[in-house]
Amino acid sequence: MIGKKNVVFGFVFLFLTSLLGPYMVNMYADYGKAAAEKQTTVGRLQQLKQNNFEEELTRLNAEQISRANTEGLLSLNLLFNVAEGIDAIKGGPHAHGNLESLLNIVVGIALCFIAVSGIFKQIISWMFIVGTLMHAGLMYLERVFAMDWAGTVLGTGIGPILILAGLLAMGVAALMGFRGEIVRD
Repeated sequence: MIGKKNVVFGFVFLFLTSLLGPYMVNMYADYGKAAAEKQTTVGRLQQLKQNNFEEELTRLNAEQISRANTEGLLSLNLLFNVAEGIDAIKGGPHAHGNLESLLNIVVGIALCFIAVSGIFKQIISWMFIVGTLMHAGLMYLERVFAMDWAGTVLGTGIGPILILAGLLAMGVAALMGFRGEIVRD
């Protein structure tokens, strides 16, 4: 059964991308610290503004105000940077990896019900596996393991192109030979 490798690959890749969930949860500890720091520094700025830039009944000079402002800006920047790291994983390899894993499982099962030439089914099968590795797999390497070369290859768009071409080929194959029962290859 030609689709078997897609089903197996889909479940293995789904497991790997699902591991990013606990990894991201651990990243939220840094997010909590950054959010607390931001709240402290920006809260101080809000209090200073509300008190006409007086603190403990003493008017702050320009240097003191600019230092407080700098601390607030840097704490906001830290919070944004931590959030960006989490979002880069959540919106990239985690989401796309899970979706493309499930797509491989569905394609693998569907290939069992399609009666077309074996070579055509093999091409479709490999288009989805290689497309997933060249898209979500490269995102995983780039964003989780900071491998810059993976981002360069990802930028070529070959992964999404293979998946889209695979979807078109799968539609053509289903049109040509979809059966209501499992087909022997």
